[in-house]
Amino acid sequence: MAISMTPAAADRVRSFLANRGKGLGLRLGLRTSGCSGMAYVIEFVDELNDDDELYTIDGVNIIIDAKSFIYLQGIELDFVKEGLNEGFQFNNPNAKGECGCGESFTV
Repeated sequence: MAISMTPAAADRVRSFLANRGKGLGLRLGLRTSGCSGMAYVIEFVDELNDDDELYTIDGVNIIIDAKSFIYLQGIELDFVKEGLNEGFQFNNPNAKGECGCGESFTV
């Protein structure tokens, strides 16, 4: 499969969508940002765009646009809790490096 998600990430996304009360799924994308060039974007999706690809993983819809897919192919989305911090973690086999603060990456 092109992308994957851990059970913890799937549970968290399902929880977010249930609390929101609507939505088709979650979009994974990229934007130009930071020292290394690209940063991940996560947002709710209510309607698909023409260039979107839809993946259903563990009952959760993940949407990726065609331009972002090139850099996200093979990615694993995880949800991690460490002490008081929690958040999504991107395990991207295409990333060649990250900036020191972890906000952006390069391929």
